[in-house]
Amino acid sequence: MDSILLWPILVPLLGGLLVLAVPRSVRFWKESITLLATGVNLWLVCSLFDKNLYYFWSWLGFGNIEFSLRLYHFSSFIVIAAGAFAFLIGLYSLSFMKYRNYLRQFYAYLLWSLALANGAVLADNLIVLLFFLEALLITSFGFIAIGSKDSMKTAIKAFIIMGITDICLMTGAIIAGYLSGTLTMSNIHLTVSGLGGLAFILMMIGAIAKGGSMPFHSWIPDAAIDAPLPFMAYIPAALEKLLGIYLLARICLDLFQLQAGSWASITLMTIGAITILLAVMMALIQKDYKRLLSYHAISQVGYMILGVGTALPVGIIGGLFHMINHAMYKSCLFLTGGAVEKQTGTTDLSRLGGIGRKMPITFGAFIIAAMAISGVPPLNGFFSKELVYDGALKSGAIFYLAAVAGSFFTAASFLKLGHAAFLGKISEENKQVREASPVMLIPMIVIAAGCILFGVYNSLPLQHLIQPILSVKQLAGERFAGWPASSMLVVVTCVVLIGALINHYYGVKSEGSGLKAVDHIHYAPGLKGIYDRAEKRYFDPYDIGLKLAGYLSQITWGIDKAVDWIYETAAVSVSFFAGRKARELYKGYYASSLSWALLGFLVIALYLMVTLNG
Repeated sequence: MDSILLWPILVPLLGGLLVLAVPRSVRFWKESITLLATGVNLWLVCSLFDKNLYYFWSWLGFGNIEFSLRLYHFSSFIVIAAGAFAFLIGLYSLSFMKYRNYLRQFYAYLLWSLALANGAVLADNLIVLLFFLEALLITSFGFIAIGSKDSMKTAIKAFIIMGITDICLMTGAIIAGYLSGTLTMSNIHLTVSGLGGLAFILMMIGAIAKGGSMPFHSWIPDAAIDAPLPFMAYIPAALEKLLGIYLLARICLDLFQLQAGSWASITLMTIGAITILLAVMMALIQKDYKRLLSYHAISQVGYMILGVGTALPVGIIGGLFHMINHAMYKSCLFLTGGAVEKQTGTTDLSRLGGIGRKMPITFGAFIIAAMAISGVPPLNGFFSKELVYDGALKSGAIFYLAAVAGSFFTAASFLKLGHAAFLGKISEENKQVREASPVMLIPMIVIAAGCILFGVYNSLPLQHLIQPILSVKQLAGERFAGWPASSMLVVVTCVVLIGALINHYYGVKSEGSGLKAVDHIHYAPGLKGIYDRAEKRYFDPYDIGLKLAGYLSQITWGIDKAVDWIYETAAVSVSFFAGRKARELYKGYYASSLSWALLGFLVIALYLMVTLNG
């Protein structure tokens, strides 16, 4: 047994407890403990990379329910990514969170989220996995709740949505454990048929919900406004994508035998395609920097689900490559949004404009990350999307068209965002804006550089991080590094990107504003009404659920009142009425009373005779 696997859990866990123990009056200790804990964790998980380790402890004494951790190539890659983002977000928060409330809670939640994420990734027992995932739900709730005075409502919304999907995950895990006779994840290998198909669907729901897929997404745009921005850069943008897609990949590659073209594969690809399109269409019309990014965090997970759902090596590799790429450029984009918010006091795009010359480094990081997420060659997002495109086209043209359409709207929305925030005429209130502090810039620069590195030298992540996740048999001799194999797909991508640029130029010329560059799409016949309803939350599954719950409560309240009326009003009235009539019939004669008594006795006797003989 390798007890060293406990340390990626214990170090940030103890660091979080220590942060809470430090008095408020002690300056810089919270921040120092956070950087030390995340730094030690990063060093530790890097030293364990690509090792095969196992830890076992029979903690509850109930047969299969043991505390087991397993480190292998896939899990070691994920904990390194989670640790790197935690360290960079911790560094960024030194400046962004300065002078804000609830600092001790913020840093404690950051460290505990890292500890729980490490535990979930390393878990090799379904009960252990569920234990860490459910605990992570609590830290996410706390993270959101400390954001603003109105954030509690969003925290409750996130808790309910994720809690319901976690119940699905629990139920699927129980069924999988029952069918396989074990709860050890590395020993479960089921087919997606019969009861196994139900287990797959339930566990898949839990995984894609963790990733932020539709229809379990609606808390993310609300959290973008209410939660502290480093939370958005770490949890929905990076950590939950890593955890959710890691879990989905484990479900599809290890726990179940997902076959290309099967109903399970088509289901996943359909969810991915719908998530890509609907979320990016909502991102297109947003007027707030952070809210726009939040919808893209949802949309991009669709590419990951689509890629993994193809069950083809090229698609799976593309989806997993896109997972790490998305965590990089989306975290970077949220960090640029935080820098803009910190320096200008707003993320309302109508109040920004022209700050690119005031914040050139932030603007530069934004350009790189925005090009990466849009799939511009030769950045990392281009190569992962091309792999997903390849797998999607081999699985069905409709899925490829959905993915390409998503790329068009992604590029269009980021052209709008960049133009509205960083270009154009600067307002009077922003003329004194200065560049963000170095501790905020360093994480942005590092991640933006990673977007370039993982694109130009994509063989580095593909050959050393992604491809080894699949077995030699699954890869079947294929290699995915370098320039995409299909020139046709690359040409289509370039045409789509040029089309987005032409669309932006047309919008700016016709509307005279970068912010309104996509208004011709927003207010197009047929789309305007849909957009209006979407903005009013008519399609929000959470709000629909609340309304249905309200209707159900009214129905049950009515039934309760009806029952009360029967027993408290109707029954009493009938009794009084019967008594009054009985008194009216009774004239005080003995013979009359005896006759009624005998008649009642005969009726009862006749009833008993019929019942017994029957």
